Amino acid sequence: MNIEPTRPTIKNPPEQFAGDVWVDMIALPHEEDQRMTVATVRFAPSARTAWHSHARGQYLHVTQGVARFGHRDGTVIEVHAGQTLYTPPGEDHWHAAAPGSFMEHLAMLEAGDDPATTTVWKEHITDDEYDGRPGA
Repeated sequence: MNIEPTRPTIKNPPEQFAGDVWVDMIALPHEEDQRMTVATVRFAPSARTAWHSHARGQYLHVTQGVARFGHRDGTVIEVHAGQTLYTPPGEDHWHAAAPGSFMEHLAMLEAGDDPATTTVWKEHITDDEYDGRPGA
């Protein structure tokens, strides 16, 4: 057994995130047959991901603040510290901090059979989608 090395905090790229979002990797695979990745992700108020999906789904456990999660059907769910959201494999979604609130969550996912499909990034969400008004 070993203590994992501390990795530097990374600011997430603007191609996939709007606003200030930082990630700290907690767990990465060591062996060829391991797939799990865990990260702490911190969002400034109203910061958000672009639309995306995961080959094997994703668990997001909110540790601080209030999160917003959006679905292609226009549903926006608020999730509070202590709650966990699951998105099934292939489901388009986004996550964000609520306005006026920093938000932190643990992101837990498994790599896809093809690493390029682990996370498939798509277009940025609109302000209307963030506010729960799709197509407005």
